[in-house]
This record gives sequence, C-alpha cells and structure tokens, in this order.
Amino acid sequence: MTAVPLPPAHLLTVAEFAALGEDDTGRSELMEGNLVMSPSPSPDHNMAALRIALQLMPQLPQDLEVITDVDVDLELVPPDQPGFSRRPDVIVVRRSARPRVRAEGGLIRASEIVVVMEIVSPGSRRTDNVVKRAEYADAGIPHYWIVDLEDPVSLLACHLGGKFGYLDAEVVGGTFAATEPFLVRVELEELR
Repeated sequence: MTAVPLPPAHLLTVAEFAALGEDDTGRSELMEGNLVMSPSPSPDHNMAALRIALQLMPQLPQDLEVITDVDVDLELVPPDQPGFSRRPDVIVVRRSARPRVRAEGGLIRASEIVVVMEIVSPGSRRTDNVVKRAEYADAGIPHYWIVDLEDPVSLLACHLGGKFGYLDAEVVGGTFAATEPFLVRVELEELR
C-alpha cells in the first residue's frame, strides 16, 4: 500500500498547486486553496473522454485544439490568493495555450478555453451539474458541455448568458450538432 502524502498545512495559490507536480496517487483539484482528492475515473469514463476528443480533433478550426485531463487555472482570484484549479475531462483551447505554458510554466488558463467538458460519473453528478457549472461560468468559459453516459448517452450544451451564468440548450441524445462556438457534430452513442 502506498502512503498518501500529507497536503500542505496552508491554503494554496494556483502557483503552489502547480508546483506540487504530477499527481500519481489520484486526481487532485484546488478549491479555494484546499487540495481536494478524488479517485481516478473508470475505464468507460476515460474511453468516453478519448472518443469525444478524437471526434472533435478533425472538426476544429486551425486556431483551436483539444486536450484531455489537464489542470486549469480558473483565474477566479488574484495570483497571491488561495486559488481554484479544476481538471476537466476535455477542453477545447486556443492553440497558443500550450506554447505559453511551455515557455512560462503554470497551467492552462480559463481565459484560453473555448469549451470545457465534463463526463458525469456516479460520484460527480452534483459536482458537474452544480459546482463546476458555477465555477466555469464565473471563470468566463464561454461553453460548458456536460456528457452523461447513462443510457441513453446525452449531452447538455450550456453557453454563457451574461450575468445569469450558463443558459442551457436542450439535452441531446444520438447526434449532437452545433454551429457555435464552431461547426461540430458528435455521435454520442460512439462514446460508450
């Protein structure tokens, strides 16, 4: 049995969180400076993230790319304050984000994300639909897609609606098609 390292004794900034390095004991996120751990996703969850990424890749405009399972600075507080970092299942981000991280360090920033996606797990239903929904809206991420793998597979596409946070489109099963933020078509049943 591997010992789980003790979290720092103070609230973390996003920079301190990023300096912890890769996490091989599970998935960690940062909520108001608190290190939050959760178990790794199931194989079905991971395959769904991979399959949606593979469907999106050839459809994206040249200035965008898809990245799975990466830490994101939500930029909700000044850099010297206890921060917020989430690890979405899939993001569509401006191509300039990875070279910036490579050159400067740190994390992908919410301001670089066009679409953030979460795949609902049995233990994340409320977090994905309520908590992360509010955080991503507060962070100004223009589009949030929530994928539910329960039969039938469905996708709820949300977009920022000003001071009201995210506004929902209809929940879609079968084929998800949209023209905003880019022309896209996702075969949802192929995510299983």
